[in-house]
Amino acid sequence: MILSIDIGGTAVKMGLVDHEGVIHARREASVCFDGYQTPILTTVIREAGAFLAREGVQIEGIGVSATGQVDDRAGVVIGTNGKIPHYEGAQIKREMEAAFGVPVYALNDANAAALGECFAGRAKGIDNVLMVTLGTGVGGGIVLGGKIFGGTRGIAGELGHFTLYQDGVPCPCGKCGCFESYAATTALVRRAREATGEAEMNGRIVFSRAADGDPVMLAMLSAWIDDIAAGISGLVHIFNPQMVLIGGGVCAQEALLIAPLRERVMRSVMPRFGECLQLEAATLGNDAGMIGAARFYLDCARQKA
Repeated sequence: MILSIDIGGTAVKMGLVDHEGVIHARREASVCFDGYQTPILTTVIREAGAFLAREGVQIEGIGVSATGQVDDRAGVVIGTNGKIPHYEGAQIKREMEAAFGVPVYALNDANAAALGECFAGRAKGIDNVLMVTLGTGVGGGIVLGGKIFGGTRGIAGELGHFTLYQDGVPCPCGKCGCFESYAATTALVRRAREATGEAEMNGRIVFSRAADGDPVMLAMLSAWIDDIAAGISGLVHIFNPQMVLIGGGVCAQEALLIAPLRERVMRSVMPRFGECLQLEAATLGNDAGMIGAARFYLDCARQKA
């Protein structure tokens, strides 16, 4: 059994995962209970120890999915944009191996989610997959030849931060016109607020009104989907995936998002790129990171063997 851990900015989820990607037991705990005065990794190790004691199981190793830029060779958090105190520089691999005495392998959470979908989700059995997660920001993961593409330091896949529009709106990363600034659900909400003048606007309201035929919301949604399709089309031409997966809470919107996005992407890519291409909603939800971390552990353990 593998101990699989998914470290987020507010909570850590953990589970016991078998070699088929099935989760047999779970635990969740806050990592910001004292305003991050206790370092996240300290909390994670404590909670993982309590979880294993409760379950009374022996584990072969630990896979970790972690928010931030994670050097998946060294198992270290090397970037967070300063958003989480006492987290950047966290030595996940070294400290967890010392605490539990088993091999530990860690990767970024968006990469883990993509790997999880390929292991036990919608992309199971597919070797070349691009996952784009739409939420407060835009995350992503690239699976090539059945393995996560991490680049030089394991931090590839920052799909939200390529330039979509050279003279576009400023992005918190310091650039302008980033894909995230147009494709995130927060970008959709921003457009809707500007169009309606309503401060109390959110994604649920946008989709609910669009479903009821509100022409303003339908126009906002259409423009948003155009921008998402433009970014994804470019990525398809770079990576030539068999499947594009859309993650995030909005991926449940088949009629209002997934179907029109699929049609626009297929229409905008060069014909040969579209011949074997599928665009689908991810299916694992909040379990994707844990399942992907288990798969990453198994891949790394096989390479070491």
